Amino acid sequence: MSDQDLGFGADDYQIAVYIANRPPIYEYQQLAQLTALTSGEIAHIGQHCGNGWRKVFNVYAKLLYALDKQQFNFAKLAPTWQQYRDSFLLQPYSNTALLFSAPILSAKKQRSNKGVIHIIMGKIYAKSLINNKILTVELNWLDHEFAINQEQQVIVCPYFDYRQLSNAKIDKLAGLIASFH
Repeated sequence: MSDQDLGFGADDYQIAVYIANRPPIYEYQQLAQLTALTSGEIAHIGQHCGNGWRKVFNVYAKLLYALDKQQFNFAKLAPTWQQYRDSFLLQPYSNTALLFSAPILSAKKQRSNKGVIHIIMGKIYAKSLINNKILTVELNWLDHEFAINQEQQVIVCPYFDYRQLSNAKIDKLAGLIASFH
């Protein structure tokens, strides 16, 4: 297991979302580090990788936009979640990451006093990380879709897809994130 982040986003991420797969575009399959996206790159991935990837980015932006505006500044940066997605999500200084590597919960990765919030996308992915002893935190399952570890600020939630993570579930996830502060 590597102790280096692998995926899209900013080095100073405050919110890390973990996904089991990566976009099937050659340069992303070869990615070996955390790389900030550029303006227009999310649209490019959506065009070339299909609706599933568009949904991942849309749900991520909607989640950030749903967070408490007193605790997080994501929604203050753009008038709509769509504009936030296109202008800020996973770009330099966005405080966000979409990681293809497993969660690293060591103290050195906790970047601020409140630490990084780790969101694992999908129960199946989370259970595979646990079964393979890659993720070693104890999770408190709140129901059949959501689990949390308050101390390490880890949440397991449904996959970022409109059917699996509806607006009501996005609000629930935003509430779990707010519980860390």
